[in-house]
Amino acid sequence: MRILSIQSHVAFGHVGNASAVFPMQRLGVEVWPIHTVQFSNHTGYGAWRGRVFDGPMIEDLVLGIAERGMLGQCDGVLSGYMGSADIGTAIVRAVAAVRSANPKALYCCDPVMGDTGRGIYVRPGIPEFLRDQALPAADIVTPNQFELNFLSGLPTGTLDEAKAAVAAIQALGPRVVLVTSLVTEDTPSESIDLMAGEGGLFWRLRTPRLDLDVNGAGDAIAALFLVHYARTGSAALALGMAGASVYGLLRRTAEAGSREILTVDAQDEFVAPSETFPVEPI
Repeated sequence: MRILSIQSHVAFGHVGNASAVFPMQRLGVEVWPIHTVQFSNHTGYGAWRGRVFDGPMIEDLVLGIAERGMLGQCDGVLSGYMGSADIGTAIVRAVAAVRSANPKALYCCDPVMGDTGRGIYVRPGIPEFLRDQALPAADIVTPNQFELNFLSGLPTGTLDEAKAAVAAIQALGPRVVLVTSLVTEDTPSESIDLMAGEGGLFWRLRTPRLDLDVNGAGDAIAALFLVHYARTGSAALALGMAGASVYGLLRRTAEAGSREILTVDAQDEFVAPSETFPVEPI
């Protein structure tokens, strides 16, 4: 399998491509990373160095891959943090180029824009671009609960509301939606839910809530879900495998008291999760 991954990158730590690429490689996937930004560290530290790239540079790199005659061998495109709306345009054009060469290629859009408590943290225009242009082009979208609310325009306080919000996003184009963190009125305080929807069906995976606040887990689960879905064709199976792997990664990180997720130290969790959880039809 070959995946074109277009998202942010940091030199220190693990977010964006620095979180997504290695887990896919550990699963035997050939990854072609293109960075939308190159920062010293993630912005959660409050200070960082580096720069945001632009759309023409992204398009130039994709063109270079096309000139090698490789786009027809690309099985999927993964996008995450975009940095600017013109980078988003370049990503959508890259997806079109890949699909022109390989109509079976999947596009998984991780609509990175904000989170509960922090609100929207991307540049103006990006949330609207994700909703109006990226989502209609996507096969798979992986929002957190805050992003699910924004993209659907609906509340998600109950399970039925969350399912309706997923269905509203599917009506925009994506056939598969993975909600990477979900808390509804029936989620126990000591737990966190993940939910996937496909073809009018919904599944939930519930894991223990861990006491940590780190960045990059959403990037990892989007990558793992894309790979497992591409291999199995099942949102339920992909939810079970990706959810177990990321829980193992986060548990190891919490036990170590690390501010950065332990992507390398916990790498066996990507291949053989140490703990699995039931995937429940809902």
